[in-house]
Amino acid sequence: MNQKIIDQNKDIKSIINKALEGERLNPEEGLYLLENADLLTLGRIADYIRSKKHPDDVVTFVVDRNLNYTNVCVAGCKFCAFQRKKSDSDAYVLDFEEIYSKIQELVDWGGTTLLMQGGLNPDLRLDFYIDLISGIKEKFPQIQIHSLSATEINYLAKIEKMEPQEVVRILKKAGLDSLPGGGAEILSDEVRVLISSNKTTTKQWLDIHRIVHEEGMTSTATMMFGHVEKPKHIIEHLDVVRSLQDETGGFTAFIPWTFQKGNTMLDYLEPATSAYYLKVLAVARIYLDNFDNIQTSHVTQTMKIGPVGLHFGANDLGSTMIEENVVASTGLSVASPRPEKMAKIIKEAGFKPAQRDTYYNIIRTF
Repeated sequence: MNQKIIDQNKDIKSIINKALEGERLNPEEGLYLLENADLLTLGRIADYIRSKKHPDDVVTFVVDRNLNYTNVCVAGCKFCAFQRKKSDSDAYVLDFEEIYSKIQELVDWGGTTLLMQGGLNPDLRLDFYIDLISGIKEKFPQIQIHSLSATEINYLAKIEKMEPQEVVRILKKAGLDSLPGGGAEILSDEVRVLISSNKTTTKQWLDIHRIVHEEGMTSTATMMFGHVEKPKHIIEHLDVVRSLQDETGGFTAFIPWTFQKGNTMLDYLEPATSAYYLKVLAVARIYLDNFDNIQTSHVTQTMKIGPVGLHFGANDLGSTMIEENVVASTGLSVASPRPEKMAKIIKEAGFKPAQRDTYYNIIRTF
Protein backbone atom coordinates (compact mmCIF):
# COMPACT_ATOMS: atom_id res chain seq x y z
CA MET A 1 0.00 0.00 0.00
CA ASN A 2 2.77 2.49 0.96
CA GLN A 3 4.66 1.66 -2.24
CA LYS A 4 1.50 2.42 -4.27
CA ILE A 5 1.17 5.81 -2.58
CA ILE A 6 4.84 6.61 -3.27
CA ASP A 7 4.49 5.56 -6.93
CA GLN A 8 1.29 7.56 -7.31
CA ASN A 9 2.87 10.70 -5.89
CA LYS A 10 5.88 10.23 -8.15
CA ASP A 11 3.63 9.88 -11.20
CA ILE A 12 1.60 12.97 -10.32
CA LYS A 13 4.76 15.00 -9.72
CA SER A 14 6.22 14.05 -13.10
CA ILE A 15 2.97 14.93 -14.89
CA ILE A 16 2.75 18.24 -13.01
CA ASN A 17 6.32 19.12 -13.94
CA LYS A 18 5.57 18.30 -17.55
CA ALA A 19 2.54 20.60 -17.52
CA LEU A 20 4.41 23.43 -15.79
CA GLU A 21 7.18 23.22 -18.38
CA GLY A 22 4.65 23.69 -21.14
CA GLU A 23 4.81 20.15 -22.49
CA ARG A 24 1.64 18.60 -23.86
CA LEU A 25 -0.04 15.91 -21.78
CA ASN A 26 -1.27 12.74 -23.41
CA PRO A 27 -4.72 11.29 -22.63
CA GLU A 28 -3.36 8.84 -20.05
CA GLU A 29 -1.64 11.66 -18.17
CA GLY A 30 -4.72 13.86 -18.34
CA LEU A 31 -6.88 11.07 -16.96
CA TYR A 32 -4.37 10.34 -14.22
CA LEU A 33 -4.50 13.97 -13.09
CA LEU A 34 -8.29 14.08 -13.15
CA GLU A 35 -8.61 10.89 -11.14
CA ASN A 36 -5.71 11.30 -8.70
CA ALA A 37 -4.54 14.91 -8.26
CA ASP A 38 -6.13 16.98 -5.50
CA LEU A 39 -8.24 20.02 -6.31
CA LEU A 40 -5.92 22.71 -4.97
CA THR A 41 -2.87 21.30 -6.75
CA LEU A 42 -4.78 21.30 -10.03
CA GLY A 43 -5.96 24.82 -9.31
CA ARG A 44 -2.43 26.08 -8.76
CA ILE A 45 -1.18 24.50 -12.00
CA ALA A 46 -4.12 25.80 -14.01
CA ASP A 47 -3.77 29.28 -12.54
CA TYR A 48 -0.07 29.30 -13.41
CA ILE A 49 -0.81 28.29 -17.01
CA ARG A 50 -3.54 30.95 -17.24
CA SER A 51 -1.13 33.60 -15.96
CA LYS A 52 1.45 32.60 -18.60
CA LYS A 53 -1.14 32.99 -21.36
CA HIS A 54 -2.67 36.13 -19.83
CA PRO A 55 0.09 37.86 -17.84
CA ASP A 56 -1.89 41.11 -17.58
CA ASP A 57 -4.52 39.36 -15.38
CA VAL A 58 -7.36 40.70 -17.56
CA VAL A 59 -10.59 38.72 -17.23
CA THR A 60 -13.18 39.27 -19.93
CA PHE A 61 -16.95 38.98 -20.30
CA VAL A 62 -19.38 39.59 -23.14
CA VAL A 63 -22.72 41.38 -23.19
CA ASP A 64 -25.00 39.04 -25.07
CA ARG A 65 -28.48 37.64 -25.19
CA ASN A 66 -29.27 33.94 -25.32
CA LEU A 67 -32.36 33.96 -27.49
CA ASN A 68 -34.26 30.71 -28.09
CA TYR A 69 -36.35 31.15 -31.22
CA THR A 70 -38.29 27.90 -30.68
CA ASN A 71 -38.65 25.21 -28.04
CA VAL A 72 -40.09 22.60 -30.39
CA CYS A 73 -37.59 19.76 -30.69
CA VAL A 74 -37.64 16.17 -31.92
CA ALA A 75 -34.22 15.24 -30.48
CA GLY A 76 -35.57 13.91 -27.17
CA CYS A 77 -32.35 14.46 -25.19
CA LYS A 78 -32.64 12.99 -21.71
CA PHE A 79 -30.88 15.91 -20.04
CA CYS A 80 -33.13 18.63 -21.49
CA ALA A 81 -36.04 20.29 -19.66
CA PHE A 82 -36.55 22.91 -22.39
CA GLN A 83 -37.78 20.77 -25.30
CA ARG A 84 -41.47 20.62 -26.23
CA LYS A 85 -43.55 18.67 -28.72
CA LYS A 86 -45.39 20.65 -31.38
CA SER A 87 -48.70 19.66 -29.76
CA ASP A 88 -47.75 20.95 -26.29
CA SER A 89 -49.68 23.98 -25.11
CA ASP A 90 -46.50 25.92 -24.34
CA ALA A 91 -44.72 25.11 -27.60
CA TYR A 92 -43.68 28.22 -29.51
CA VAL A 93 -41.87 29.77 -32.44
CA LEU A 94 -41.04 33.44 -31.92
CA ASP A 95 -42.13 35.79 -34.69
CA PHE A 96 -39.49 38.02 -36.20
CA GLU A 97 -40.84 41.23 -34.64
CA GLU A 98 -40.52 39.78 -31.14
CA ILE A 99 -36.99 38.63 -31.94
CA TYR A 100 -36.11 42.11 -33.21
CA SER A 101 -37.53 43.63 -30.02
CA LYS A 102 -35.34 41.37 -27.89
CA ILE A 103 -32.27 42.29 -29.96
CA GLN A 104 -33.06 45.98 -29.53
CA GLU A 105 -32.92 45.46 -25.77
CA LEU A 106 -29.53 43.82 -26.23
CA VAL A 107 -28.34 46.88 -28.17
CA ASP A 108 -29.69 49.14 -25.42
CA TRP A 109 -27.54 47.22 -22.90
CA GLY A 110 -24.47 47.93 -25.02
CA GLY A 111 -24.42 44.31 -26.22
CA THR A 112 -22.44 42.95 -29.13
CA THR A 113 -23.33 39.26 -29.40
CA LEU A 114 -26.52 37.38 -30.20
CA LEU A 115 -26.42 33.75 -29.12
CA MET A 116 -29.49 32.31 -30.80
CA GLN A 117 -30.38 28.63 -30.60
CA GLY A 118 -33.52 26.52 -30.66
CA GLY A 119 -34.73 22.96 -30.96
CA LEU A 120 -34.77 20.65 -33.95
CA ASN A 121 -38.08 21.89 -35.29
CA PRO A 122 -39.11 20.05 -38.48
CA ASP A 123 -41.41 22.92 -39.52
CA LEU A 124 -38.55 25.40 -39.75
CA ARG A 125 -36.74 24.97 -43.01
CA LEU A 126 -33.62 26.65 -44.36
CA ASP A 127 -35.58 29.63 -45.76
CA PHE A 128 -36.69 30.50 -42.21
CA TYR A 129 -33.09 30.78 -41.05
CA ILE A 130 -31.97 32.71 -44.13
CA ASP A 131 -34.76 35.26 -43.63
CA LEU A 132 -34.17 35.47 -39.88
CA ILE A 133 -30.40 35.92 -40.01
CA SER A 134 -30.43 38.31 -42.97
CA GLY A 135 -33.22 40.34 -41.34
CA ILE A 136 -31.24 40.66 -38.10
CA LYS A 137 -28.09 41.64 -39.98
CA GLU A 138 -29.99 44.29 -41.94
CA LYS A 139 -31.61 45.85 -38.86
CA PHE A 140 -28.70 45.40 -36.46
CA PRO A 141 -25.46 45.35 -38.48
CA GLN A 142 -23.40 45.99 -35.34
CA ILE A 143 -24.54 42.75 -33.69
CA GLN A 144 -22.36 39.66 -34.11
CA ILE A 145 -24.63 36.69 -34.84
CA HIS A 146 -23.04 33.87 -32.83
CA SER A 147 -25.88 31.43 -33.38
CA LEU A 148 -27.22 27.98 -34.17
CA SER A 149 -25.20 24.86 -33.35
CA ALA A 150 -23.63 21.92 -35.11
CA THR A 151 -26.74 19.93 -34.22
CA GLU A 152 -29.04 22.46 -35.86
CA ILE A 153 -26.81 22.70 -38.94
CA ASN A 154 -26.72 18.91 -39.23
CA TYR A 155 -30.51 18.66 -38.87
CA LEU A 156 -31.08 21.35 -41.50
CA ALA A 157 -28.79 19.52 -43.89
CA LYS A 158 -30.73 16.31 -43.26
CA ILE A 159 -34.24 17.68 -43.83
CA GLU A 160 -33.14 19.78 -46.83
CA LYS A 161 -31.16 16.87 -48.28
CA MET A 162 -28.06 19.04 -48.55
CA GLU A 163 -24.46 18.71 -47.49
CA PRO A 164 -23.62 20.49 -44.19
CA GLN A 165 -20.96 22.55 -45.99
CA GLU A 166 -23.59 23.96 -48.34
CA VAL A 167 -25.84 24.87 -45.40
CA VAL A 168 -22.96 26.62 -43.62
CA ARG A 169 -22.08 28.59 -46.75
CA ILE A 170 -25.67 29.71 -47.26
CA LEU A 171 -26.06 30.80 -43.63
CA LYS A 172 -22.72 32.60 -43.68
CA LYS A 173 -23.85 34.52 -46.78
CA ALA A 174 -27.07 35.42 -44.95
CA GLY A 175 -25.03 36.92 -42.11
CA LEU A 176 -24.11 34.16 -39.65
CA ASP A 177 -20.82 35.22 -38.05
CA SER A 178 -19.80 32.32 -35.80
CA LEU A 179 -21.04 29.09 -34.27
CA PRO A 180 -21.49 28.37 -30.55
CA GLY A 181 -20.50 24.97 -29.22
CA GLY A 182 -23.98 23.78 -28.30
CA GLY A 183 -24.85 20.14 -28.82
CA ALA A 184 -21.43 18.88 -27.82
CA GLU A 185 -22.42 17.55 -24.41
CA ILE A 186 -19.76 14.81 -24.14
CA LEU A 187 -17.96 14.07 -27.39
CA SER A 188 -17.88 10.33 -26.90
CA ASP A 189 -20.41 8.13 -28.66
CA GLU A 190 -20.43 5.79 -25.66
CA VAL A 191 -22.10 8.61 -23.77
CA ARG A 192 -24.09 10.20 -26.58
CA VAL A 193 -26.00 7.01 -27.30
CA LEU A 194 -27.22 7.09 -23.68
CA ILE A 195 -28.31 10.72 -23.43
CA SER A 196 -28.80 12.15 -26.94
CA SER A 197 -29.03 9.33 -29.44
CA ASN A 198 -31.07 11.35 -31.97
CA LYS A 199 -28.51 14.14 -32.34
CA THR A 200 -25.15 14.47 -34.00
CA THR A 201 -22.49 11.85 -33.48
CA THR A 202 -19.09 12.94 -32.22
CA LYS A 203 -17.74 12.84 -35.78
CA GLN A 204 -20.63 14.90 -37.15
CA TRP A 205 -20.19 17.58 -34.47
CA LEU A 206 -16.46 17.81 -35.16
CA ASP A 207 -16.94 17.75 -38.93
CA ILE A 208 -19.37 20.67 -38.88
CA HIS A 209 -17.05 22.76 -36.72
CA ARG A 210 -14.23 21.89 -39.10
CA ILE A 211 -16.37 23.11 -42.00
CA VAL A 212 -17.17 26.33 -40.14
CA HIS A 213 -13.45 26.95 -39.58
CA GLU A 214 -12.59 26.12 -43.18
CA GLU A 215 -15.20 28.68 -44.29
CA GLY A 216 -13.31 31.37 -42.37
CA MET A 217 -15.62 31.50 -39.36
CA THR A 218 -14.84 30.81 -35.72
CA SER A 219 -16.67 28.75 -33.14
CA THR A 220 -16.53 27.78 -29.50
CA ALA A 221 -16.09 24.33 -27.99
CA THR A 222 -18.28 23.37 -25.04
CA MET A 223 -18.73 20.42 -22.70
CA MET A 224 -21.72 19.53 -20.53
CA PHE A 225 -20.63 17.01 -17.89
CA GLY A 226 -21.72 15.67 -14.53
CA HIS A 227 -24.28 13.10 -15.71
CA VAL A 228 -23.61 9.56 -17.00
CA GLU A 229 -20.07 10.09 -18.27
CA LYS A 230 -16.94 8.75 -16.62
CA PRO A 231 -13.64 10.63 -16.23
CA LYS A 232 -12.23 8.86 -19.29
CA HIS A 233 -15.01 10.38 -21.41
CA ILE A 234 -14.13 13.88 -20.23
CA ILE A 235 -10.53 13.36 -21.34
CA GLU A 236 -11.74 11.85 -24.62
CA HIS A 237 -13.78 15.02 -25.17
CA LEU A 238 -10.86 17.32 -24.38
CA ASP A 239 -8.61 15.31 -26.67
CA VAL A 240 -10.83 15.51 -29.75
CA VAL A 241 -11.39 19.26 -29.47
CA ARG A 242 -7.66 19.78 -28.91
CA SER A 243 -6.94 17.76 -32.04
CA LEU A 244 -9.38 19.80 -34.12
CA GLN A 245 -7.88 23.01 -32.73
CA ASP A 246 -4.44 21.74 -33.84
CA GLU A 247 -5.87 21.24 -37.31
CA THR A 248 -7.86 24.46 -37.79
CA GLY A 249 -7.17 26.93 -34.95
CA GLY A 250 -10.79 27.99 -35.29
CA PHE A 251 -12.00 27.69 -31.68
CA THR A 252 -11.98 30.97 -29.76
CA ALA A 253 -12.71 29.40 -26.37
CA PHE A 254 -13.58 26.30 -24.37
CA ILE A 255 -16.63 26.43 -22.12
CA PRO A 256 -17.44 23.59 -19.70
CA TRP A 257 -20.54 23.47 -17.53
CA THR A 258 -22.41 20.92 -15.44
CA PHE A 259 -25.69 19.13 -16.10
CA GLN A 260 -28.58 20.65 -14.15
CA LYS A 261 -31.34 18.36 -12.95
CA GLY A 262 -34.96 19.43 -12.79
CA ASN A 263 -37.75 18.32 -15.15
CA THR A 264 -35.38 16.03 -17.07
CA MET A 265 -35.17 12.27 -17.64
CA LEU A 266 -31.88 12.23 -15.72
CA ASP A 267 -33.20 13.66 -12.47
CA TYR A 268 -32.30 10.44 -10.67
CA LEU A 269 -28.63 11.45 -10.90
CA GLU A 270 -26.81 13.26 -8.13
CA PRO A 271 -25.56 16.63 -9.41
CA ALA A 272 -21.84 17.22 -9.78
CA THR A 273 -20.34 19.15 -6.88
CA SER A 274 -18.79 22.58 -7.28
CA ALA A 275 -15.45 21.04 -6.30
CA TYR A 276 -15.71 18.57 -9.17
CA TYR A 277 -16.65 21.38 -11.55
CA LEU A 278 -13.54 23.32 -10.54
CA LYS A 279 -11.41 20.19 -10.89
CA VAL A 280 -12.61 19.56 -14.45
CA LEU A 281 -12.19 23.26 -15.28
CA ALA A 282 -8.57 23.15 -14.07
CA VAL A 283 -7.81 19.96 -16.01
CA ALA A 284 -9.29 21.57 -19.13
CA ARG A 285 -6.89 24.50 -18.82
CA ILE A 286 -3.95 22.15 -18.29
CA TYR A 287 -4.87 19.78 -21.12
CA LEU A 288 -6.02 22.29 -23.74
CA ASP A 289 -2.65 23.88 -24.35
CA ASN A 290 -3.78 25.32 -27.70
CA PHE A 291 -6.80 27.21 -26.32
CA ASP A 292 -6.17 30.79 -25.22
CA ASN A 293 -9.53 31.27 -23.56
CA ILE A 294 -11.32 29.13 -20.97
CA GLN A 295 -14.67 30.28 -19.64
CA THR A 296 -16.03 29.69 -16.14
CA SER A 297 -19.79 29.19 -15.78
CA HIS A 298 -21.70 31.43 -13.40
CA VAL A 299 -24.92 30.24 -15.08
CA THR A 300 -24.74 26.68 -13.75
CA GLN A 301 -22.44 27.37 -10.80
CA THR A 302 -23.98 30.69 -9.60
CA MET A 303 -22.05 33.88 -8.98
CA LYS A 304 -20.59 32.39 -5.81
CA ILE A 305 -18.62 29.66 -7.59
CA GLY A 306 -18.31 31.07 -11.13
CA PRO A 307 -15.75 33.73 -10.15
CA VAL A 308 -13.80 31.12 -8.12
CA GLY A 309 -13.17 29.43 -11.47
CA LEU A 310 -10.98 32.40 -12.37
CA HIS A 311 -8.44 30.93 -9.93
CA PHE A 312 -8.76 27.48 -11.51
CA GLY A 313 -7.63 28.32 -15.02
CA ALA A 314 -10.44 30.42 -16.49
CA ASN A 315 -9.83 33.89 -17.93
CA ASP A 316 -13.41 34.67 -18.93
CA LEU A 317 -16.57 35.01 -16.82
CA GLY A 318 -18.95 34.33 -19.67
CA SER A 319 -21.81 36.67 -20.39
CA THR A 320 -24.36 38.97 -18.83
CA MET A 321 -27.04 36.54 -20.00
CA ILE A 322 -29.76 39.13 -20.59
CA GLU A 323 -32.00 36.15 -21.32
CA GLU A 324 -31.53 32.45 -20.54
CA ASN A 325 -34.24 29.82 -20.95
CA VAL A 326 -32.65 26.38 -21.24
CA VAL A 327 -30.99 26.14 -17.82
CA ALA A 328 -33.82 28.17 -16.26
CA SER A 329 -36.31 25.51 -17.44
CA THR A 330 -34.80 23.14 -14.85
CA GLY A 331 -35.87 25.55 -12.11
CA LEU A 332 -32.44 27.09 -11.55
CA SER A 333 -32.55 30.88 -11.23
CA VAL A 334 -30.09 32.50 -13.63
CA ALA A 335 -28.74 35.99 -12.86
CA SER A 336 -28.50 38.69 -15.53
CA PRO A 337 -25.94 41.15 -14.16
CA ARG A 338 -25.34 44.49 -15.83
CA PRO A 339 -21.85 45.06 -17.29
CA GLU A 340 -20.84 47.23 -14.34
CA LYS A 341 -21.82 44.45 -11.95
CA MET A 342 -19.81 41.90 -13.93
CA ALA A 343 -16.81 44.23 -13.77
CA LYS A 344 -17.23 44.63 -10.00
CA ILE A 345 -17.36 40.85 -9.49
CA ILE A 346 -14.18 40.37 -11.54
CA LYS A 347 -12.39 43.10 -9.58
CA GLU A 348 -13.44 41.51 -6.30
CA ALA A 349 -11.95 38.22 -7.53
CA GLY A 350 -8.61 40.00 -7.98
CA PHE A 351 -8.55 40.59 -11.73
CA LYS A 352 -8.84 43.42 -14.23
CA PRO A 353 -12.24 43.39 -15.94
CA ALA A 354 -12.80 44.05 -19.63
CA GLN A 355 -15.81 43.73 -21.90
CA ARG A 356 -15.07 41.76 -25.08
CA ASP A 357 -16.85 40.90 -28.29
CA THR A 358 -17.55 37.47 -29.76
CA TYR A 359 -13.98 37.15 -31.02
CA TYR A 360 -12.37 38.13 -27.69
CA ASN A 361 -11.41 41.58 -28.88
CA ILE A 362 -11.42 44.01 -25.94
CA ILE A 363 -13.97 46.79 -26.50
CA ARG A 364 -14.20 48.35 -23.01
CA THR A 365 -12.14 48.41 -19.84
CA PHE A 366 -13.29 49.36 -16.35
